[in-house]
Amino acid sequence: MAAVSLAVAYYQTRAETNDSRRNLQRHALSLAESLTKSAEPLIESRSYRELQRLVERVAGRERIAGVAIYAATGQAVAATAGLTALVGNSAERFTGVLEDGDTRDEFLRGALGPLHLAAIPLRNDGGILGALAIYHAAGYIDVESAALWRRALIGVGIQTILIAGITLMALRWGVGGPMQRMTVWLRDLRMGGLAEAPDIGNQAEFEPLTTEVSRLASSLHQARAAAEQEAQLRNTAESQWTTERLRVFVQRRLGGSRLFAVSNREPYEHFYKPGGIGYSVPASGLVTALEPILRACDGTWIAQATGEADQETVDANGRVRVPPDHPQYTLRRVWLTPEEEKGFYLGFANEGLWPLCHLAHTRPTFRAEDWQCYREVNEKFAQVLLNEMRDEENPVVLIQDYHFALLPKIIKEKRPDARVAIFWHIPWPNAEAFGICPWQRELLDGLLGADLVGFHVQAHCNNFLQTADRALESRIEWERFAVNRKGHHTLVRPFPISVATETPEAEKRADSKDHDLPHMERSRLLAKLGVRASFMGIGVDRVDYTKGILERFRAVEHFLENFPAYRREFTLVQIGSPSRIHIKSYQDLMDQALAEAERINRRFQTADWRPIVFLNRQHSHAEILPYYKTADLCFVTSLHDGMNLVAKEFVAARDDEQGVLVLSRFAGASHELADALIINPYDTEEMANALLQALEMDPEERRVRMQRMRAIVKERNIYRWAGNIMEELCQIRTPIARPKPKLVRTFMARG
Repeated sequence: MAAVSLAVAYYQTRAETNDSRRNLQRHALSLAESLTKSAEPLIESRSYRELQRLVERVAGRERIAGVAIYAATGQAVAATAGLTALVGNSAERFTGVLEDGDTRDEFLRGALGPLHLAAIPLRNDGGILGALAIYHAAGYIDVESAALWRRALIGVGIQTILIAGITLMALRWGVGGPMQRMTVWLRDLRMGGLAEAPDIGNQAEFEPLTTEVSRLASSLHQARAAAEQEAQLRNTAESQWTTERLRVFVQRRLGGSRLFAVSNREPYEHFYKPGGIGYSVPASGLVTALEPILRACDGTWIAQATGEADQETVDANGRVRVPPDHPQYTLRRVWLTPEEEKGFYLGFANEGLWPLCHLAHTRPTFRAEDWQCYREVNEKFAQVLLNEMRDEENPVVLIQDYHFALLPKIIKEKRPDARVAIFWHIPWPNAEAFGICPWQRELLDGLLGADLVGFHVQAHCNNFLQTADRALESRIEWERFAVNRKGHHTLVRPFPISVATETPEAEKRADSKDHDLPHMERSRLLAKLGVRASFMGIGVDRVDYTKGILERFRAVEHFLENFPAYRREFTLVQIGSPSRIHIKSYQDLMDQALAEAERINRRFQTADWRPIVFLNRQHSHAEILPYYKTADLCFVTSLHDGMNLVAKEFVAARDDEQGVLVLSRFAGASHELADALIINPYDTEEMANALLQALEMDPEERRVRMQRMRAIVKERNIYRWAGNIMEELCQIRTPIARPKPKLVRTFMARG
């Protein structure tokens, strides 16, 4: 700022000095021209005495240092006293004036300081008679310039002092205060305080710093919590799996190998928002399970791109580092055409394989064009995967779900050194049911290309082995649950998937809170829905024909018929997320569910109560969690389900150790959560009675049942699921990839 002020002062002073010089020049020439009118007749008549009086009269004016009149010969005929001493013999200065008649205007240095000379010729009709010269003292211009500089320097000094003072105050109050609070916060954090960001106001300048420091604090807090949890586990000789334990385990098991995960759903979707691009994490237990593994080994996750801004965030190879706020692994996106999406996902996967594997009385639809799309998309993903692991030795590949049944064989044929596993998240039906599929042999052959095939429960493993035994030429090794096909062994194992459980800190907070809070929160939730009720049930499902939503609604109707005392007292809140809306059977199911809920409500509802509240939109886990925590019961009525994580999410959320789980025997979760009320969803009477039992169960029995289920979910959490799969997969021996001899490589390169 001082430099800028000095530059401005310099140009300002220079401009004003130039203005003063120009003003002096104009004044001098104007005066000289007016005097020529009096001097020309006198010099023509050689009235030198009159000329002298004229010169002396003019010399008394302000700032005139001297005046002289010269004859045509250059001789001074009149001059003010002392002029020669002031400017010397100046006859030579007027040569041009006398010879050519030019006006002379210049600044020069005299004996006593700077002067300005204005010289103008004296004429008559016959020619040049002489010249008139006026000398003005120009020293005042330098004095004014010095004064301007002095004022400018004083102004610059004052400005500098003010700017420095304001800057110091801004730093002290605007920066120093927030930095002091941040310092205190970091010190408290280092000493074991909470990882909540300090309040440093709304200054935009601090936002990047606050964000990064908050992330650092959160990481530190998580690391400390993981260390404390690990110490507690060692102290109590427990073996609970945590994200930190999974990370360390994976690093040790993988060694130098890298992990490549393949799924249809991507872990991060990018979307446009005002001012830029944001991202979201799809609600999926798969992300919770696989992310710690991929972060631990800097792996690569290959998935279909589904976000509207996904293309804008990837590099030229379709890759983007994730998570966006703290990149630790690579997401490789694959784009499908609308035709591929229709045939692969909506067609063969969800109109064919999904109903085929779920024995829910919905006929599967198989079309040759859908099968062709399914094969092409599997081949497309295989090519992407092979490109990604081109330079990797002994890679580990973990494929997810029924979308990629053909992928294991393609990968294993190209990379026999890779360890390949596929986890089938949906049930596997019996051999007779699976035989409906026209391409069952191709699907089985593709799956048996894997080294490891995983299901949720042993029954699905048995069905798979029986199907392979019946459909393919293979040898089933029942003693080790493996399939030997053409010399390649595929292990078949159950890995019950689960959910992430709360940290010990969350459980401590839960122990100390008011247990009356759930009842108060339940009333608030129902009030927002326009309902007043004493009891609340919760159902959370995709609107899918395998979830038994219509059967659940009819059980509520039957319950209110048989036990009228619960009318105006019990409400079922059904959160039903729309799913696969481009498939007609799903559209029809949504219409049926809405109509059934409306029919039952019309039959029983009052002004401030209705038995079923159907929320048919997408809900985040954060939106669902209050319902889990406050409901009297959770209804899971799957007609056929691989696991159903809603049951485990409900149990994990009940830190008050209350609530009752009513669970279908046809959900995989029923094999683990034996303390739930196990029901047959096709038996309306049994479900209605289970609902009554849940509402009237003794609080102590509810607590004991929930304690036992929570212990199971806590022990068999999502990290244990991922760890068990990785342990089984990494124990498999694969052929060692031997480099080709140098001579052969050279020949091939030339070829």
